[in-house]
Parts: sequence; structure tokens; C-alpha cells
Amino acid sequence: MGMVEETIQQYRARAEQALDQRLPAADLHPGDLHRAMRYAVLGGGKRIRPVLVYSAGAAVGVALELLDGPACAVEFIHAYSLIHDDLPAMDNDDLRHGQPTCHKAFGEALATLAGDALQALAFQVLGQDPTMVSDPTIRLRMVGLLGQAAGSRGMVGGQAIDLAAVGRELTLAELENMHIHKTGALIRASVLLGAYSRPELEPATLERLDHYAKCIGLAFQIRDDILDVIGDTTTLGKTSGVDRVLNKPTYPELLGLDGAREHARSLCQEALASLEPLGAEAAPLCWIANYIVERAH
Repeated sequence: MGMVEETIQQYRARAEQALDQRLPAADLHPGDLHRAMRYAVLGGGKRIRPVLVYSAGAAVGVALELLDGPACAVEFIHAYSLIHDDLPAMDNDDLRHGQPTCHKAFGEALATLAGDALQALAFQVLGQDPTMVSDPTIRLRMVGLLGQAAGSRGMVGGQAIDLAAVGRELTLAELENMHIHKTGALIRASVLLGAYSRPELEPATLERLDHYAKCIGLAFQIRDDILDVIGDTTTLGKTSGVDRVLNKPTYPELLGLDGAREHARSLCQEALASLEPLGAEAAPLCWIANYIVERAH
């Protein structure tokens, strides 16, 4: 394992510890709700979003302890979105991270509430976490960023577009617009939350990080679409072939598998080019970009 991979593993381990510390204890009343929240968050996952927070912040000189709160906030939003995405009213999935989905383990009603509570906890962390940057203006900026990324102009809006697109043929522009919101918004927020933790960051540097984030956000979804076609349920840790069963528009359907792979690689190269002025400090961000388009799950 090289130095960059070791850094990524350290960020993942740090995220696990920070998430555990900020989640309510399982024996704290109401225990069933808190156990469902912990199950959904701590039951596995690649932690790409928290790692992006740490990597972007570190690339611009932010101390890691200032990044724990934002890293947890974005992962709580992600975990809540997966709970709701797996519900029978949405994708009706039975598996997540190789385990029964939250509603299969705790029932639909409690799973829904666990998702609601995780969304609220994300904003509580941004508002109250004592380890974060103390400037209230920066904290408000983070709250606004994450709220927009998670809401009707971001992730939830993208999900609504996705539901409306079932059974329809979309153009490439329409498909990308959907995923800029559904998947890309939260990945972009992850990078910017790290960058915002550095007060008075140069606008040019922020713009480079933002462009990087937009590129890898789309590349992430393209790879997800590819894996849904070529992956197996055991490796993915979730049911494969769901997009085809639900008749959802995807990149492989529109571009073919080879075309989708090439589009993802092109976006990865564009992301890497955005980081060049940041030098060696951006090495973890470069690693993530390559990982996103090469991962097996």
C-alpha cells in the first residue's frame, strides 16, 4: 500500500470514529430509533464523501480536527438518502452493504424516521459541533451549501426527476442534469465543505476544486450505472440489475458500455487537470478520482 492509499485509509478510519461519536448511543431513549440510525450509518460503506471532505480540506491546509463535523454531516445526509431510496415506495431494495436494508431490519416506519433523524442530525452537527471552524458566517455558509445540495435543487430534486424518467428515453443532457442533482450535488458539497473550512480561500482555488467535484460526481454515477450491468450482487453488496428491472434511464443504455466507460474516463481526466495547480497536496483527491472510475463496487 502506497502513502496516498495509507492516507485514504486513515481518513476512512477517522470518519468511522467521528461518526460513532456523533451518533446517539444505542441505549439512549428512544433506543429502537437510535439503533436504526447507527445500523444505517455504521453498517458499511466506502465513506467517499467524508474522505472527500478530509482530502479537500487537507489540500488547502485545513487541520483534520476541523473537518470531522462537516465529514459527519455529509455522511449523515448520504445515509438518510440511502434509507429512503431503499424503501418500497422508491427502489424497494432488500440489500445495502451486503446486509438487509434498514427497513428490512427495523420496519418501514422506523426506517423512515431514522432517515428523518439523520437529516436533522447533519444540520445539528454543522450548527453545534465544537471541533469545527468557529466563525458563524462560515458555518451558515456550510448549512446553506448542504441544504441546497440535499434538497429540491439537489439530491432530492434529482431523485424526483429520476422517478419521473422511469420508462422514458432521455438525451445525454437530460441524463446528466438528473445526475448532477441526484448524485453530483452531495459529492460537490463534500469537496466544498472541506474547502470552506479554510477561511479566505482564493476564489481560483475554490473554482478548481468545484470543477473537480462536478466532474467526479458525474463519473461516480456513470460507474454506478456500469456496475449495475456488469456487477454481481455479492460484490456490489446490493442487488444488481435494479436499473434494468425498474426500466430506469442509464449511461450504458444511452452510450453503450464502452461509451459509458470512455465518458467516465474523460470526466476523470478533466477532474485531474483541475487539480494540477494544487500540486502534491491534492494527491488524495487524485486517488479518489481514479478510484471512482475503476472501483468494483
